[in-house]
Amino acid sequence: MVNKVSTVPVARGQSYTIEITGLGHSGEGVGRYQDFTVFVPHALPGETVAAVITTVKKTYAVGRLVTVRTPSPHRITPECVVYNQCGGCQLQHVNYEEQLQSKRQQLVDAVTRIGKLPEVVVHPVLGADSPWYYRNKMQFPVGQKNGKLVLGCYAQGSHDIVDIDNCLIQHQANNDIAREVRSVISKLGIEPYDEHTGQGIIRHVLGRVGTATGEVMVVLVTATDRLPQHEELIERLKSSITGLVSIVQNVNSRRTNIIMGNKTVTLWGRDTITDKLGEFSFAISARSFFQVNTAQAEVLYQQAVRYAGLSGTETVIDAYCGTGTITLFLARQAAQVYGIEIVEPAIIDARKNAINNNVANVEFIVGDTIDIMPRLFKQGIRPDVIVVDPPRAGCEQQVLETFVRMEPKRIVYVSCNPASLARDLAILDGLGYVVQEIQPVDMFPMTFHVESVAMIEPK
Repeated sequence: MVNKVSTVPVARGQSYTIEITGLGHSGEGVGRYQDFTVFVPHALPGETVAAVITTVKKTYAVGRLVTVRTPSPHRITPECVVYNQCGGCQLQHVNYEEQLQSKRQQLVDAVTRIGKLPEVVVHPVLGADSPWYYRNKMQFPVGQKNGKLVLGCYAQGSHDIVDIDNCLIQHQANNDIAREVRSVISKLGIEPYDEHTGQGIIRHVLGRVGTATGEVMVVLVTATDRLPQHEELIERLKSSITGLVSIVQNVNSRRTNIIMGNKTVTLWGRDTITDKLGEFSFAISARSFFQVNTAQAEVLYQQAVRYAGLSGTETVIDAYCGTGTITLFLARQAAQVYGIEIVEPAIIDARKNAINNNVANVEFIVGDTIDIMPRLFKQGIRPDVIVVDPPRAGCEQQVLETFVRMEPKRIVYVSCNPASLARDLAILDGLGYVVQEIQPVDMFPMTFHVESVAMIEPK
């Protein structure tokens, strides 16, 4: 028998007509040319496009959109002037209603194909009242291009900085920070960092905004402890940024893509700003985790509490609790809540948050969920509800098995990744816990990301 040698029907640099049939997990159009998969960013399902191939692999290719020959009825003109260069958003060319539909479909596809759970109810996505100017945290790299200082987002798939004057998904206070810091460090001649040579001072500029309080923090990430002319820099920023209460320097001297280093110094003002989620106030430091979309975070947490079905008598475990945001929401309607988190600084913040909000029926524990939950079980703690909000990679199987051994009446799974959620739901299904329904929430309009909350009960 002669084995057929498969050939790739497209070549790099050549243009092809491609019919787009779906969206990929990063928001790109997915089509086929002679039964060969081609991904085309900014193309939409139902469109016929011309694309120039930029990348060729054994099983797929990537193309650059050149012409939309048959446009989708959902296509709109992006409002951002640098949208086609910038990698910060992926879906501005799609009307918002269709963005929500696409995100729901992304979740349905994952649960069906990866989880093999075709009967699961996936509700329509809870969209934002306003899909613009929502990000309370900005982190823009700084660099130099053609002798000019640039500050903005990386271009899609590269580390080329797209200079941005007004990002449409950043809180306006963050845009003010970006403009003022760019102007000040340029006038003072403070050298931007060059990641290729390792030379220079300013690596990133971070902005944090308390959307409920109007308080603003500027964080300057530097490659050296020394920040030239920092006193003059502070005075200029104080006089030009409304709501500014904190200027912080973070030092990251490593040759790495990780944004922040381990050393943080407050140059002026307070160490933290304050923001609110629902009735709770949170102190946010330069390195604190806090959901970037405050309004939609409240929607997400209220959904998690709703699925928990608390009456005031329950014991709840909040695994991967972070700084305790969901934990406090749960504690208002439960008898006792235990928050578990492996990152010690997050637990320190969580304990402070509980004290500041007068919440006494919580206990925060530093450690790995795999180790802590069996210990709680041996101590006689029997959770009625387990809430889990893991990292993007999801839960290890051993963690899921530990959940099941504790025999909760309900598991509430908060996820930022449909693929890992689907995988974990399938594992839980095999262990005797079935997902009843999933509620997606749009935390990041104009991007492909989607958060969701799943309600899981024993079979």
